[in-house]
Amino acid sequence: MSAVPDEVLKYVSEQDADPQETKEWLESLEGVLSAEGPERAHYLLEKLIEYARVNGEHLPFSANTPYINTIPLDQQAHIPGDQEIEHRVRSYTRWNAIAMVLRAGKTTNVGGHIASFASAATLYDVGFNHFWHAPSDKHGGDLIFVQGHSSPGIYSRAFLLGRLTEKQLDGFRQEVDGHGIPSYPHPWLMPDFWQFPTVSMGLGPIMAIYQARFMKYMESRGVLKTDGRKVWAFLGDGETDEPESLGAIGMAGRERLDNLIFVVNCNLQRLDGPVRGNGKIIQELESEFRGAGWNVIKVIWGSRWDALLARDKKGLLMKRMMECVDGEYQTYKSKDGAYVREHFFNSPELKAMVADYSDEDIWNLNRGGHDPHKIYAAFQQATNHKGQPTVILAKTIKGYGMGEAGQAMNITHQQKKMPVDALKKFRDQFKLPITDEQIADVPYVTFEEGSKELEYMRERRMELGGYLPARRAKAASLQVPALSAFEPVLKATAEGREISTTMAFVRVLNILLKDKTLGQRIVPIVPDESRTFGMEGLFRQIGIWNQQGQKYVPQDQDQLMFYKESENGQILQEGINEAGGMCDWIAAATSYSTHGEQMIPFYVFYSMFGFQRIGDLAWAAGDMRSRGFLVGGTAGRTTLNGEGLQHEDGHSLLWSSAIPNCISYDPTYGYELAVIVQDGLRRMVQEQEDVYYYITVMNENYAQPGLPEGVEKDIVKGMYLFRRGEQSKKAPHVQLLGSGTIFNEVVEAAALLKNDWGVDADLWSCPSFTELAREGHDVARYNLLHPTETQRQSHVEACLKDASGPVIASTDYVRAYADQIRPFLSQRYVVLGTDGFGRSDTREKLRHFFEVDRYWVTVAALKALADEGTIAAAKVAEAIAKYGLDPNKPNPMIV
Repeated sequence: MSAVPDEVLKYVSEQDADPQETKEWLESLEGVLSAEGPERAHYLLEKLIEYARVNGEHLPFSANTPYINTIPLDQQAHIPGDQEIEHRVRSYTRWNAIAMVLRAGKTTNVGGHIASFASAATLYDVGFNHFWHAPSDKHGGDLIFVQGHSSPGIYSRAFLLGRLTEKQLDGFRQEVDGHGIPSYPHPWLMPDFWQFPTVSMGLGPIMAIYQARFMKYMESRGVLKTDGRKVWAFLGDGETDEPESLGAIGMAGRERLDNLIFVVNCNLQRLDGPVRGNGKIIQELESEFRGAGWNVIKVIWGSRWDALLARDKKGLLMKRMMECVDGEYQTYKSKDGAYVREHFFNSPELKAMVADYSDEDIWNLNRGGHDPHKIYAAFQQATNHKGQPTVILAKTIKGYGMGEAGQAMNITHQQKKMPVDALKKFRDQFKLPITDEQIADVPYVTFEEGSKELEYMRERRMELGGYLPARRAKAASLQVPALSAFEPVLKATAEGREISTTMAFVRVLNILLKDKTLGQRIVPIVPDESRTFGMEGLFRQIGIWNQQGQKYVPQDQDQLMFYKESENGQILQEGINEAGGMCDWIAAATSYSTHGEQMIPFYVFYSMFGFQRIGDLAWAAGDMRSRGFLVGGTAGRTTLNGEGLQHEDGHSLLWSSAIPNCISYDPTYGYELAVIVQDGLRRMVQEQEDVYYYITVMNENYAQPGLPEGVEKDIVKGMYLFRRGEQSKKAPHVQLLGSGTIFNEVVEAAALLKNDWGVDADLWSCPSFTELAREGHDVARYNLLHPTETQRQSHVEACLKDASGPVIASTDYVRAYADQIRPFLSQRYVVLGTDGFGRSDTREKLRHFFEVDRYWVTVAALKALADEGTIAAAKVAEAIAKYGLDPNKPNPMIV
């Protein structure tokens, strides 16, 4: 047998029971690698493992590879372009990113972040120069989710290109006067620049996954071509601890989203210290992503390590790289070359390997995330990979270049200042044209018009279609159906026929799906319980989208409404995944901007599991100027009668009211729902207002009246006269308000008041106390600022200006919901609500328990009349006895 090469010997352990056999196997493998390449070698190894398993040997799977770069040097794609110019551009970008934060800190206390972009600058620069396409007639454009804390670097690059002014940079985090720029990516505040809000950590990654999937959906549905377009999401290694960051990576792997690329900036540091001080975050993430079906590319070591790795004939350096933990790697880059020589190259063999290296040479051994050659190779391989999403794990240094002011230190994330000495070292390291006299002022640096650097930057971007980030604000307007198109829902139900507003919603949705203009653009989204919401009829009609089609015969194939998956299906069904459903909705609700095509999403969920679970995403949706409908099914505290405390929603309308551009309604009747949806379509699709809707629907069946004449505008405003009471001058009078299913109880209370106590009641349906309050506050503000002009009236005041008697409101929501309109009422105002934890029981008992049913409304009305002196207090006590109300009943809102 021939002598065993050194590269084989290094894999033979002294403790090997049969080293000769091991050498023979390794030589065979080396022969295959040399003659036929790694793909053949990989195939043979897989067949060996498969054979062992078939024959009863369990071989555990390892998702980890050695702690070295995934792409070998001989397979590394060559970076094109002028690297000297790119380095100079990158250096200027780094400086200006620091300068804007430091300059803002001289005159304000608004803060800012320096270290994050310092670690990621090269990652972004390579993308901007070589990979990221803007929308053009040649390319649909890539979607870039910028890591929020890196925003100063993105502003800095835009400034060098002349897209932002020095005045805007000096207004970093100072926006109130209208000249500054926001702290983080905010489409609401920079509607022509930022596309995606990402600084609420974890939201960027999960939104990116569903944006990539929605692009596949759009292609399957024939709406637009998405070939060649990629979604790039940047996140930090510390950010991966957020459940949203990794929560959907399994779906991305399962759906084979090869248009998706994650770039994880592994600077080994959270906001306060090491990410995995006792471990290795890159290895951990490699295992998680590879196990989820992703293509994993590790970019750990820069080019200056290549020569040392080539010397590593026995694998000792690779072994040392693996045994060091991240806490040690962080410390190394906060010290110097001598420290690294002593503590990293810590054995005689390793010290001999770097004996001809000076301390400076050792210090300059770079990490892969700061090497444009390694990054380019990774980006190139990622963009060409087919059949899987790709994650690039790039090792960097937080606060790179900040030296003793913060490089790789636990305090780095909070650093907002740098002493002059540190600035001088930064200047010298990156060869910036700033004098000692200038440096204390932290001046911005620019390239002169006509300079080769500026021309190069512009040429690279024009070659890729234009500037990024950039956001489209409009798409082609679409004609929406007239209200008359919803006639079946506007009519009263036949005598003896009862339906829920959920069923009314499905009817509205069916009408829209058949509309010639909008039908193909409707995107129904359900987490899992389509049958609960009465939507199973859509399975066969339009199908559930699955890009692989349906590879099985459904169990219920013999039923009329069988479960149907299809490559061109229209429903997006997410499984038990509200966050995923919301990200689907966001992708569709922003398609007018990201794709230039309007889509109209309807996301239907249990209302309790909507805003409560996805409130952060709902806020991000507002920031992104989303347009669409969120539908809270089985809404209200007492409607979902048997489900209990954690299922019964009494507060989602308060969540929605906090989002300025979320328009929310709690309709009682199908005709109200139809009016609201039609008007929402007009505003969002036809007039392209950047608002979205939250509408609650209930699963309680009751008779549906027809649309009263002339109330459409008042329905949209949030309050209209449903029925006028008798106008007897002798009878006491009250105003009864309600919304949702409890309005039926209010209607019944009016009958009790009349029949049992001789009290007349006007009935007001209030589909939106939130919209009433917003309009009321707007009117109040106008009156405040225009005291000498004719004072305006709110809609609530206009409705009740001639009304007599106290006002009583009852809803299936906490008192704070209906209490929003109190400032606009001159009458006595009494609010009933479902404050407290939910219970399991019948609807009747629950409404009694929460004190919102017809009897409690009646007693509340009588008490208000008694308080005004209109009737005797004894009548209230009489009513309490008559209706069997227990004065000693525990208060449901008191725990």
